[in-house]
Amino acid sequence: MKGSNESKSARAAHDESTSLAELLAEVRACRLCEAHLPFGPRPVLRVRSTARILVVGQAPGTRVHETGIPWNDPSGDRLRQWMSVDRDTFYDESRVAIIPMGLCYPGRHARGGDLPPRPECAPQWHARLHAHLPRREFTILAGQYAQEFYLGARAKKNLTETVRAWREYFPEFVPLPHPSFRNLAWLKRNPWFAEEVVAALRERVQALLMKTSD
Repeated sequence: MKGSNESKSARAAHDESTSLAELLAEVRACRLCEAHLPFGPRPVLRVRSTARILVVGQAPGTRVHETGIPWNDPSGDRLRQWMSVDRDTFYDESRVAIIPMGLCYPGRHARGGDLPPRPECAPQWHARLHAHLPRREFTILAGQYAQEFYLGARAKKNLTETVRAWREYFPEFVPLPHPSFRNLAWLKRNPWFAEEVVAALRERVQALLMKTSD
C-alpha cells in the first residue's frame, strides 16, 4: 500500500510539473496498445485548460481515425444536435474538451461494428488530462463505457437505467446513449430521453457556453 501511495504522489507531482502541451505530446506519442491496433496508433482528442464542458465518448471510428477530427461523422452530427451547438462551437477547444475512452481506433468486431475502447487507455491518461481542466463543470458521458468508468458504482445495471437516472448525476455529469445509428431503435423506444434528458442537456450546455472566461 505504501508503494502504491508513493506512486500516486509521484504521478501527481509529475502532472503538476508537466505542461498541457508536454502532456498532449506524450499522449500523441503513446504506443501502449500499438500491437492491438489494426491501423496503428493515432490518438484523437482536444483539450484546452479553459474548457468548461468535457465530452467523453467511446473510441474513434474509421472516419475519425482518417481525419484526426473527433466526432467527425454522423454520430457527431447527432450529438451536436442533442447539444444544440454548431460545428464551430463544438470544435472550439477553449470551450469544449473531447477525450474518448479509447483515444485510437480499436478495429472491427468479427460480428460487425467497432471493437470496444482499449481498456488500457482511460486509466493511463484521463486523470492526467483532467488535471489540466481546472474549469471543467460538466461532463457528457456518451455510451456505457464512459458511464461505467466515470460513475463507477453509481452506474445502474444497464445503460437505459443509468440514462433514466440522469438527475442523480446532474449537473456534474449527464449520461447519454451513444448517438450512433445503431441506437435509433432505442431512441424510439424511449421518448422520455428527448423530452427530458436532451432538454436538460441543451440548457446546461448553453448556460456554460455563455459564461465568460474568468
